[in-house]
Order: sequence, then C-alpha cells, then structure tokens
Amino acid sequence: MTDYRIKGATGDWEVVIGLEVHAQVTSNAKLFSGAATAFGAEPNSQVSLIDAAMPGMLPVPNRECIRQAVRTGMAIDAAINKWSRFDRKNYFYADLPQGYQISQLYHPLVGEGSVEIEDGETVKTIGVERIHVEQDAGKLMHDQHPTRSYVDLNRSGVALMEIVSRPDMRSPSEAGAYLRKLRAILRYVGSCDGNMEEGSMRADVNVSVRKPGEEFGTRTETKNVNSVRFVMAAIEHEANRQVDVLESGGKIVQETRLFNPDTGTTRSMRSKEDAHDYRYFPDPDLLPLELDDAFLEECRASLPELPDAKRKRYEALGITPYNAEVLTAEVETARWFDTLLDEGAAPAAASNWVTGELFGALNRIGKDITESPVTPGQAAELLALVADGTLSGSLAKQVFEVMLETGDAPGKIVEERGLKQTSDTGAIEAVIADVLAKNPNQLEQYRGGKVALFGFFVGQTMKAMGGKANPQVVNDLLKKALG
Repeated sequence: MTDYRIKGATGDWEVVIGLEVHAQVTSNAKLFSGAATAFGAEPNSQVSLIDAAMPGMLPVPNRECIRQAVRTGMAIDAAINKWSRFDRKNYFYADLPQGYQISQLYHPLVGEGSVEIEDGETVKTIGVERIHVEQDAGKLMHDQHPTRSYVDLNRSGVALMEIVSRPDMRSPSEAGAYLRKLRAILRYVGSCDGNMEEGSMRADVNVSVRKPGEEFGTRTETKNVNSVRFVMAAIEHEANRQVDVLESGGKIVQETRLFNPDTGTTRSMRSKEDAHDYRYFPDPDLLPLELDDAFLEECRASLPELPDAKRKRYEALGITPYNAEVLTAEVETARWFDTLLDEGAAPAAASNWVTGELFGALNRIGKDITESPVTPGQAAELLALVADGTLSGSLAKQVFEVMLETGDAPGKIVEERGLKQTSDTGAIEAVIADVLAKNPNQLEQYRGGKVALFGFFVGQTMKAMGGKANPQVVNDLLKKALG
C-alpha cells in the first residue's frame, strides 16, 4: 500500500480516519416497542405510544435486536459483554420526542473487535472499539410546506448498531475498503441489509491531519454520509481543507460538518465539544442486560460462513483468488454459487462461467443474480454438458442464450434444436477430405512449411459442420490427414 499523503506547501501531511457506522438492525419491530420497521410506509403510520414518548410509557428491549448485535460482534471476533446497560443521551431536537435518546455509553453490549481489509496488495487490520445499541430518531421533512417543517416518527425508536472504529485508517481507499467489508459482513450475518440508499447504513466520518509521526490533530466529524463513494470523497475534501487551514496559520475547530454530494464539499453544521454536553446517565426505566451462556451459544451457532472463510475455501477448491474475491463480495452471489457447487459443478470451470458468461448476461439484461432467469441447477446441467463433450464452448453459448430467453433446461434445448456436438470420426473425416479438396492452394502452402494455415483448415471444417464437431477430434483427424 503506497502511503497516502497530502502534499502541502510546508511538506507532506498524513490523514487519520475513524468511522462511526450506524447500521439499522434487521428486525420486524423497533428496539423498545412493537411498532413495525418496514421502509417506505406512510409518514407516522408506524409509531407506537412508546415511540411518541407518551407519558407513563415504559420501554421493553426487543430480544431479536440484541441477538443481531451480539451475532455481529461475534462475526468481527469482538468481546461480548455479558453485562451491559442503557444510558440516556439528553438533547433537544424536533425529531426526538422524548428529549433524550436511549443509547449505551459506559457499558456497551459489544467490546473490542477487528475487521481485516485488503487495499490493493496489502492486508491491514482495522480495530473496532465497540458496538453499542441505540434507538434512531425521527426525520424532519422540510419540503412538504412553504413555511413549516413536518416530523415523521416512523424511524423513531428503530434499533441501530453503532459500530465505532479506531482511528486506524490512513487513506480514503482504506476507509472505502473498510466500509465495503463491514457491509459484506453485516449482510452475510443478516443483521443489517446494508442498503445505504434507504439510509439503513450510514457513516459519521472523523478526519484529522498531522505531520507524519506527530500527535493526532484536532478532528472534525462529517455526519450521515450514505455511500462508500461519498465517504471517500468527504475524506478527500475534508483532509485537503484542513491542510489549507493549518498551512495558512489557522486552527482546526472540533465541529460537526455536513457533506454535499453535488459539490463534493463539506460545510460546518455546529461546533462540538466533548460528550458531557449530553449529560449521560443510566436509563432508570431499563434494567441492565444480562446475557447467559445458552443465549451466546445460540448466537454463535447461528452464524453463517463469513466472507473471508468462504474466500479461503473457494481458493482451496482451485478457484483463482480474483474469482474467489468477486464471488464472495455480495452474499447473494455467494449463496447462488454455493448452490451451483452443491449441484455438482466443477469449482474452477463454474467460477469462470459465473464471473464471465452469467455476470455478462445479467448485466446486459439489467438483472441481479437473485433475478437470474437461469437457476443454479440449470447452470450445473449446462456445465456438465460441456464437461462430457456433448457441447463445445460455442454451442454452450448458443444454448445459454436460449436458456435466458425461454427458461428451459439445457438438455431439452439440445434435444429440440439438435445442438449436440459430434465426435463421429467417419463424418468428420469426410468433411475434412472435402475441405482439403476445395482448398488445394492452401494445402500446397501448408505442406511447403506454412504451418500457420492449420488454423484455417480447422475453421473451414468447423464451419462446414455448423460448429457441431468436437474441436479436439477435428484437430487430431486434421493432423493425420495433413500428414
């Protein structure tokens, strides 16, 4: 990994990055109420009395939300705290009906863990400081009325995991790799759908700059950035801005900033001092969470094979590192490919076919792998027909096109359309004799030492047989005929 440095007038600057990722927990109900969590519902149609902070309402923790956060912690090899507690974070905002957010500061559910990233050729471990569980706030809608802002409380009380990294990243590309890897892990585990467009995963980006080897500088926090590309752009802009300020004799103020995706710039939102602003104290309405061994065992047993383990397994099966990386990047692709292997497909050939033919076709028709017109079972059958010599590579492409259009099984297509490859030596020899008779000049040149013409004879023979001759048999018989 080449060192990422910002060239300033006074020399090189190093960027220090930490991310706080807010991931919405996959659950049918909110963290402390039974209200639904589905995306896109009519405003204020999924709000219980608890979410609206009506007097006398008491929160009750949702076991599924706690389970998903614990499973996420286990997936990044983090310490799981059997005893944890909820705290109140007090601040006033129009979308926060209680006047406080229930979060965890002093005793989070999940302690230290780590995420391994690859940036180019280099592997690096990024530390995770903690994962705590908290409730989301509502949403202000400023575009519904000329002079008023409306409040939608559907999101109020939805369970979030806040995954706090250590300041271990040193470039926009490392931050991008970390976010992509974290998203993949969450989606494999099933604890968050990772849908950044819908806001179910967003990042607060902490950036500071320093001269290499010096103390950390003052950091700024850019809030709620909702795509990997925007996170990288926000870091790039913010780091350069800080270098400009420092080099012109100014000071960096610890503050909260907002990223504008249209201009690729950040602007100041509010100055931010330390956490005492929030007057945290233990939530008096909630008992501490105490997890027993049986619950932790159940969480661990429910974890799937994770991306790194899956990639290593694929490589051990003879799949190239590049293909293994591509096939494990998205959980749906990995599941589809695993089913293909379960159907008996040869790993290396199957991986080449999926990353080449199948991805190319899906791209062309604008579908993702979950909508593929070809099932893993049909793909396995097609690959088997190539492996046993029934289909040549070019015939397999023809059959695949028909499969995409009709959804039919390859065996049926081969039968109905007579697309079998022939290895009938008598028939092939007759065609070769005819080809040689029709091309006396080329034959003379070939025998005179122009061996490159061998390919010409192969092409003519295959053409005469409508592409249905077994290429290996054609090669062998041609060599014999040409002497």
